Amino acid sequence: MHKRHPRRTARLALATATAAALTGGLLTFTASTASAADSTDVPHADFNGDGIGDVAFSADSAYVSGKKDAGQLVVLYGTATGVSSAKRHTISQNTTGAPGSAEAGDRFGHDTAYADFNGDGYDDIAVGAAGEDVGSDVDGGGLAIFWGSASGITGKGITVADPAPSQHDAWGKNLAAGDFDGDGTADLAVGNTSRIIHVFKGGFTTSGTALGGRYTVKPQILSGGAARGPLNLTAGDVNGDGRTDLVVDGFENDTGDGWNTNYLIPGTDGGLSAGDARPLKGGVITGIGDVNGDGYGDIVTGMHWNKTDDGVTFPGAEDGGKVWITYGAASGVGSTTGITQNTGNVPGTSERNDWFGYELDLGDVNGDGYQDLVVGVAGENIGGVVDTGMVTVLYGSASGLNTSSGAQSFAQSTAGVPGNDEKGDMLGIDVKLDDVTGDGRADLLAGSAENGGNGAVLYLPSNGTKITTTGARTISPSTSGVSTTGAPYFGSNFAD
Repeated sequence: MHKRHPRRTARLALATATAAALTGGLLTFTASTASAADSTDVPHADFNGDGIGDVAFSADSAYVSGKKDAGQLVVLYGTATGVSSAKRHTISQNTTGAPGSAEAGDRFGHDTAYADFNGDGYDDIAVGAAGEDVGSDVDGGGLAIFWGSASGITGKGITVADPAPSQHDAWGKNLAAGDFDGDGTADLAVGNTSRIIHVFKGGFTTSGTALGGRYTVKPQILSGGAARGPLNLTAGDVNGDGRTDLVVDGFENDTGDGWNTNYLIPGTDGGLSAGDARPLKGGVITGIGDVNGDGYGDIVTGMHWNKTDDGVTFPGAEDGGKVWITYGAASGVGSTTGITQNTGNVPGTSERNDWFGYELDLGDVNGDGYQDLVVGVAGENIGGVVDTGMVTVLYGSASGLNTSSGAQSFAQSTAGVPGNDEKGDMLGIDVKLDDVTGDGRADLLAGSAENGGNGAVLYLPSNGTKITTTGARTISPSTSGVSTTGAPYFGSNFAD
């Protein structure tokens, strides 16, 4: 149906609390306070508590001890000069202290989400292993939480047991962290192959028990089945009430050739309320951030598929890809507008299979208080090089994303960017905007399928005003403790 690697839809669980929800950032609580940062702050995960943003991403097809597709997690720690493989941890299920053991097909790192789940002031990370066999339950799925510390993510962690293993497979295939009931503690939403989302409240003990208990959410389904569960889960405060809401990006049907409508499920004092779910424009990937500075989180969703592929029609799609912006409001959902490469002065031209909106993320690059958007255009052809890919940055303003001026685009053929445009590189297979230098401005990271699926991460810093190639570097699996046997897809799925 499409060129996308079959697992790349499990992504973008963007979570927040109160005003921090509007920044496109993740829920971070310190030991002394549960209050959120100002909405103009640049969000980041901080696994080692040094005040500089860190990033984590998966290589869930990586070989580990000769086991194909066992999977690994890579954590890069921010420094004054950004991120590199020099300051990192690379974790597998064989790492000392890690729950379980690396086995073929586990897909450890299939999806990830971070928050301070134990309230010690360090961000922790939840890691799904969707292909994990649990006893005789083939592909039952596994979920672990790895604790942050002054040394970062070292491998010490716990298992979060599947409460209903006979009712679904792929436990942990979708993850989103947030404060869904507004009580100041981190909650975790977990998806699987069913229609039911499990929510763990109030963080976790060192034995893997949810401090506030657990409940289930079953969003209304308009039609069809849901044998593969949700495409993605994304968390953020859309209505500005200080409780995190959840966007469910569709439910795949039994044949995988379509999905049901996306939903916004509001957070309430009692947690997520499926009965109050609101339908949204369809799409595969979602981020939430305040692009117009009105205090409400805006829902930005990428629909990279063509209008029709293999005889299947995708509602709301455009050939070349499209990004939908649904503005947040006190009622939850405001007006909706769409952006393609044919909109205003957005770089490029909409062409079939460009996949504009393949991935996206939000962060404040220039510190003006408006969230900016990076869009992966993983199928872009440049100079006759097929699927080399590129990334596009659109800047927020009082009137929303500025498509008239100021937009930037980067490919490996852009002056100052390492590497070269090559067939199938798919730069933009994942993207991230986070402050990893500690200067209060979001920097850009972009994953690719470099070298036949080995993968790589491109780092482009903010100079305080815009994204720049000065100081740009590429981070590779071979320098990061990840085997290039097979196709590990290093950097294809950033944690949110």
